[in-house]
Parts: sequence; structure tokens; C-alpha cells
Amino acid sequence: MPHHKIFKTAFSSVYPHYVQKAEKKGRTKAEVDTIIFWLTGYDAPTFQHHLDQKTDFETFFAVAPCLNPNVSKITGVICGYRVEEIEDELMQKIRYLDKLIDELAKGRAMEKILRT
Repeated sequence: MPHHKIFKTAFSSVYPHYVQKAEKKGRTKAEVDTIIFWLTGYDAPTFQHHLDQKTDFETFFAVAPCLNPNVSKITGVICGYRVEEIEDELMQKIRYLDKLIDELAKGRAMEKILRT
């Protein structure tokens, strides 16, 4: 399994790009946070702690309270890959988040993004 550079990238260095992508399309930082909390089980204080500590992606997902049980409902193509077919577990989690943020930026309703 190849080592992916993003695994050691600080989540806090990528997070502003998620927010910027959403805001460019009229969505909000609060919606981005809601997606992250839904996916990972983090709450606002714990999430902020990881941003402040510059936690890398690998650790961010490894210590996440609980991956949402509905992640299997996240399907489709992101960055040229079908998220449901990505074999590397960490890369799949990262792409789940990418996919959800992409759906937000494309104007999808939050209920659909959160698979409710």
C-alpha cells in the first residue's frame, strides 16, 4: 500500500479550503462543520482542539469518536475514484469528506448530504 502524503498533512491546513469551496457557492462554515461532525462524531470543542493542535489527517480520523454508520450510503465519483470502491480505509474516509463537501458546494440539501 503506497504512503499517501495527505495522511500526514495537518487537517487544519485543508479545512479552510473546504470552507472556502462551500462559501464560494453560497453555503456556510457552519454547514461544513455539521458535515464534519456528522461524518466523524466530533463536537465543536474537540474539533477545534484538533485544528489548534494541527492534527494530521491520519490521526484526525484514527481518533474520531465514531464514523457515521451511514457512510456506506456515500457513493459516487470524487477525484476520479468511486468512493465506495476505494480500498485504503483512510483514503476512503478522506474522500467521503471530499464528496460531502462537493455535494454541499453543488447546492445539495443538507438532509440528502447527511443521508437522512
